[in-house]
Amino acid sequence: MEKWQILVKDSVINEEQLAKHILINKSDIRKVRNKYPMRIPHYYLNIIRNSALKLQAIPDIKELNDTKGYIDPLNEEGDSPVSNLTHRYPDRVLFLISGKCAMYCRFCTRKRKVGTKIIINNATINKGINYIKSHTQIRDVILSGGDPLMLTDIKLEEIIEKLRNIKHIEIIRIGTRIPCVLPQRITKKLCKMLKKYHPIYINTHFNHPDEITEESKKACEMLADNGIPLGNQTVLLKGINDSKEIINELMRKLLTLRVKPYYLYQADLCRGTSHFKTKVETGLEIISALRGYISGIAVPNYVIDAPHGGGKIIISPENIVKTTNKGFILKNYQGKYYKYPR
Repeated sequence: MEKWQILVKDSVINEEQLAKHILINKSDIRKVRNKYPMRIPHYYLNIIRNSALKLQAIPDIKELNDTKGYIDPLNEEGDSPVSNLTHRYPDRVLFLISGKCAMYCRFCTRKRKVGTKIIINNATINKGINYIKSHTQIRDVILSGGDPLMLTDIKLEEIIEKLRNIKHIEIIRIGTRIPCVLPQRITKKLCKMLKKYHPIYINTHFNHPDEITEESKKACEMLADNGIPLGNQTVLLKGINDSKEIINELMRKLLTLRVKPYYLYQADLCRGTSHFKTKVETGLEIISALRGYISGIAVPNYVIDAPHGGGKIIISPENIVKTTNKGFILKNYQGKYYKYPR
């Protein structure tokens, strides 16, 4: 067993363990984790200095009291021709190859399945690969989950090698929060393996400047040193990072890690996460406050992943067709219209 696997195994997964570190309501934690699992690596627990990091990691009874959101807010299941693969855009697919995460983030858009109900095995992975192989319009595969880097190097390489041997696949991307929540997983051995299958891109996920530590810096630098371009997808979260000062600091720090800010997401309308939702106006104000006051390469695209499978819509005046007291009418890349509530 590798060091990172031992760290995962030793993570905090229940209220009794958590109570040794942080003052909590054990009854509430137990109720929430019975539906939505908890896992917090000791690394992340040790960098919690404020509510911003605490709110991302520790279950909240609000998760159970939320009836506003959707179970599958992006209609991923509706666009799944085979299990654990979403084919929404013509030239790319989202391919879930792991059902586990190093840390179960409380705002996760896949709360419905990650850590509990998602079934991923050799059979589902092979079906996904066969689907990709038989659809020659697919050029770009995004490996996701759960977290793909929760797989062993051997298993991950097995999947990547099969994808790289498909002639029409040009780009392989990995979506992972590991450099942020368990940077010890990024090893020389992993980087050496990934380097063999270029072009490989990694999009990671930092939400707050306090998540950038010497350990996470080292992890990102190792990946970059091995020729892997790094992007970052931040979710705008109420009470965590919904201010221009915090986002400004985060984006500047990411560039020092050689991580390009890619997206600033409006929180998805996922059931159990409504307490994290900010106003769309807040995101627009933050982006406006960045432009001209921070390097252009540090300014992410502010996007809404439209409910019911509309896809990602960059939020700018031309994409907001109409503003009402109830919300916004948005236009996606196909010219279709979607409602997003206030």
